Amino acid sequence: MKTAQDFLIEIPVLKNNDQITKARQILRDGRFREVYIVDGKKTLIGYIDLTDGLRVTATKSNVTVEGFVKDAPMVNPQDSIEQVAKTMRRFHTDSAAVVDGMHHMQGGVLLSALFPVIISRNELHGIVASCMNSKVIAADPGDELQKIQSLIIESGFSAFPVTKKKRLVGLISRRDLISTRRVRSAVAQHAHTTIEDVMTRDVVTITPNEPVSHAAELLVKHDISRLPVIDGELLVGIVDRHDILAALA
Repeated sequence: MKTAQDFLIEIPVLKNNDQITKARQILRDGRFREVYIVDGKKTLIGYIDLTDGLRVTATKSNVTVEGFVKDAPMVNPQDSIEQVAKTMRRFHTDSAAVVDGMHHMQGGVLLSALFPVIISRNELHGIVASCMNSKVIAADPGDELQKIQSLIIESGFSAFPVTKKKRLVGLISRRDLISTRRVRSAVAQHAHTTIEDVMTRDVVTITPNEPVSHAAELLVKHDISRLPVIDGELLVGIVDRHDILAALA
């Protein structure tokens, strides 16, 4: 049986008094969507994520991570990977902290590493329509970056499809907003920069009547975390790794 220990990696940690700009620097790395916060004895305190990194727009700031820390998903080294995935689903994170009996952090496990293994040894039933989220909030390509940043912070969603006349034209994510200095500066200075200028245009999609197994295959093949669902030319939903794991459960 595969356990958390088999997928354990070194994962970024910060202290409560570290600046949010330091967290942002780590989160700009495409590998991590969460940073874990520990005390001087490496006891886990909590975590912050990409959304928290967007809350402070200044390129230089003395604001510390302390005010943004949330309860963290914790697992034990001997927990099965299915148990670990269940914990991530409950917190809706892309990682979990691995701790010992004293809550001392040993490292972390990434959902992107577990997902291919879990779906390879479980039979997936049904079609995409049965597990997708059909309550999708879409952005307009002409919306300014400040608007989408506010939407991400207020909604907790990690990305928004971008539509024009209900047709999908791109995808805008937290990563797009935090990854480049030009975009961060535009948000901080309230510059007239639109979603269209920074969105991802080459978006992998799926249709609602395709098998859930095909959605899982696409997520693994392209190493992405979500798929917009298209019926004809219209956006009708979105499906992510958590949706597929929930369907397994």
